[in-house]
Amino acid sequence: MSWLQLALLAAAMGLALSAIMAIAWQVQRTTGHTGWIDVCWTFGTGIVAALGSLAPLQADHPPGARQIMVAILITFWSLRLGGHILLRTREVGDDPRYRDLITQWGANADWRMFLQLQSQAAVGLILAVSVALAAHNPRPNLGWQDFLGIALLVGALAGEAVSDWQLRRFRSNPSNRGRICEAGLWRLSRHPNYFFEWLCWVAYPVIAIDLSGANPLGWISLLAPACMYWVLVHVSGIPPLEAHMLRTRGDQFRAVQARTRAFFPFPKR
Repeated sequence: MSWLQLALLAAAMGLALSAIMAIAWQVQRTTGHTGWIDVCWTFGTGIVAALGSLAPLQADHPPGARQIMVAILITFWSLRLGGHILLRTREVGDDPRYRDLITQWGANADWRMFLQLQSQAAVGLILAVSVALAAHNPRPNLGWQDFLGIALLVGALAGEAVSDWQLRRFRSNPSNRGRICEAGLWRLSRHPNYFFEWLCWVAYPVIAIDLSGANPLGWISLLAPACMYWVLVHVSGIPPLEAHMLRTRGDQFRAVQARTRAFFPFPKR
């Protein structure tokens, strides 16, 4: 992949993601349910990244094994996470993080939400470009880095699915109403699902980077895990969710903060 091909592919994916998040903005305005925002973002990012992975960079050149492999990986990610968020949205409707933002913004909520969702399209573009760079790595054959990336992504998806299942099972028990989940992986991290989501995006640089130096563009894929870490830990993941938990759970959640790490699932001293 040349710099020009990367620029053209990124421009096409960026326009598609911007349109998808404009649709998401309209959907949440029409339904009144902010949960649909992340449904649109997850499925939209997955579709755009998969198509970018399979895009032919040369005429009459069918997708190679690595392109197909990466397209399958990003599709699995999108279907698993998007399906989980879709089920949650059908049950609950609202995402407290977005609802709190709408309350804070007041009369300006409509246009500020539009800008917020366009910024999420930009994040999706960074992720989709990283996926495409992995897919279009010019290494002729699949090698140990490809299989390591597959193992990393599959393991991360499994960890995220287990985290979501443990939280769902905890919340389904009426005796846990008003309590905070500390079962299983949630005993090691306040947000193990976020950690495993971030780990998914570490897999693509593993596939994209050529240690021999033959594919310098592959290093750009490191933006995916860096961006996802920044978003989850410092922007729209942990900060607004924990602010909501402090308002609704107070001292109970402060006690959990004192004994549990926020992100990385390791025991805290």
